[in-house]
Amino acid sequence: MQRCFVLRLSKELAPGNVSFPQFFLLAALDQKEVLTMSEIAQKMGHTTAAASGLVARLENLDYVVRASAREDRRKVLVCITEKGSALVRRIREEMVGNLMKLMSHLTPDEQKAWLQIYTKIYSYCQKK
Repeated sequence: MQRCFVLRLSKELAPGNVSFPQFFLLAALDQKEVLTMSEIAQKMGHTTAAASGLVARLENLDYVVRASAREDRRKVLVCITEKGSALVRRIREEMVGNLMKLMSHLTPDEQKAWLQIYTKIYSYCQKK
């Protein structure tokens, strides 16, 4: 159900143009200026090798760039590009529009209950 719900929120995600993990990483990078590969691995719950593969795919699409830290050349820094930020904005706008359409199918009481439930879920997830 969750996958179906999220897929219907964005046509960018639905056909596989961008995977869920790629979008979530881009969204995290869009909120911060730079993340290290270790920080990306931790945020995504992946190994650094898996995070490196994820970043490589995004880099090939020109959504992110990698660079070595000046103080420690072994440390890899990842930054979102303007193209990546534009994609995040576009997907978010589309999701909000589609959520608004979905909400129009609910009664005011159902809308209120839905928001309360998602607020609780969000609070729970923020604590982890």
